[in-house]
Amino acid sequence: MKPAAQFFFYFLVFFSPSYIYAQKDDYTKKIDSLIEIKSPKKFNGVILVTQNGKIKYSRAHGVTNIKKGTPLKLDDQFEIMSNTKQVTAVLLLKEVEKGKVDLQSPIKKYLPSLTQPWADSVTVHQLLNHTHGIVDLDKPLAFKPGSDFKYGNLSNILLGKIIENTSHKTYSELANALFRELQMKDTFCYNKANIKRLVSGHISNDKGLTVVENSFINDENMPADGVITTTKDLAVWNSLLHKGKILSPKTYALMTTPSVMSEHDVFGKGKMGYGYAIRIVKDHEINYFGHTGLGDGFASLNVYIPSSDISIVIMENQMSESSDLYYYFEKSIRDIILQSNLIKK
Repeated sequence: MKPAAQFFFYFLVFFSPSYIYAQKDDYTKKIDSLIEIKSPKKFNGVILVTQNGKIKYSRAHGVTNIKKGTPLKLDDQFEIMSNTKQVTAVLLLKEVEKGKVDLQSPIKKYLPSLTQPWADSVTVHQLLNHTHGIVDLDKPLAFKPGSDFKYGNLSNILLGKIIENTSHKTYSELANALFRELQMKDTFCYNKANIKRLVSGHISNDKGLTVVENSFINDENMPADGVITTTKDLAVWNSLLHKGKILSPKTYALMTTPSVMSEHDVFGKGKMGYGYAIRIVKDHEINYFGHTGLGDGFASLNVYIPSSDISIVIMENQMSESSDLYYYFEKSIRDIILQSNLIKK
């Protein structure tokens, strides 16, 4: 090929729209291929990746209910389990902003019905970052408050009661009002009488999926596990929260600043920072916020990368019987995006 013709050929190849698209998008094919695999498990859920408020990847794959076989849609609603805790942290911090709660006060001040001796030593702050030591309301503390970390739902159940006592409203009333204010129209607290477009949860194993017939969510554990939402609304939540549209700069800093170190397999080996219902992670030299949710036949991962304004939201309506397969797809999809050229380095 003559030099001029060769130059023209490479110009057409390297600057054609398809080549430019391929160079810019190095993650779509990888995610598409990943969720088509059959082993060690099948993907059943919805994925959304946004950057600067624009959709970079979205896919619904699987069924809403294995018995009915109805295909999932992008706007289907999922239980997000422990990702609910971030909503609870925000509602509590809003009570702080109103001057109704002091984070360093003992919880007895806001929960006067507690008669346990530790109610005078555990602080609201320690409930928020799981350093309280409470393992059972009727048992002694597992450790001195503030000296260790033990994650669990009980802290959020107590936080929900504090929120209700100081606001004189139910948790669901406050949370649903916040969702309306933020225009999160497809998000609500679980209501057995009106589940809207909530998909069925499933337990998965090597034989397939089994429907979870009855949700364990009730009024008491609502602040720990009870929010229902879509991938789109959770991405909206990320944007508003991390761009200062929900909390004041002071309380947002309290929420997102590590106040204890803890380990979680989804976010890598070794301890990392934990704030209020949010993990502060550094991976592939990239700083991001993240949290998980698991239970009732559902699994979810919510990640926000501030430097690139990227949300990665993955919701599955299946939960594996094998703990080795918890968040199998969630971790892989997160890693694909972290190593993609969407990331600003």
